[in-house]
Amino acid sequence: MSNHGSSYLIEQLLNNKLSRAELDEFLAGLHNETSLQTYSDALETHFNELLNQYSPQSELDGLTDTRSMDNEECTAKRA
Repeated sequence: MSNHGSSYLIEQLLNNKLSRAELDEFLAGLHNETSLQTYSDALETHFNELLNQYSPQSELDGLTDTRSMDNEECTAKRA
């Protein structure tokens, strides 16, 4: 079995391109503290990118947070 880097294995996993040997290597890395941290960092980065891609801040800029407003304030804000 070859020895790929943790970042490479996460990239292959996310792209659905892990070979059987790479999957075995990835799973073995779940028992290694260094690999776990690399997996965690890479997955956090990936999912933050997805969140930013599908919820861009520009879409949120025009919205008003109405959670602290009472019903009358919300009605006035919509008018």
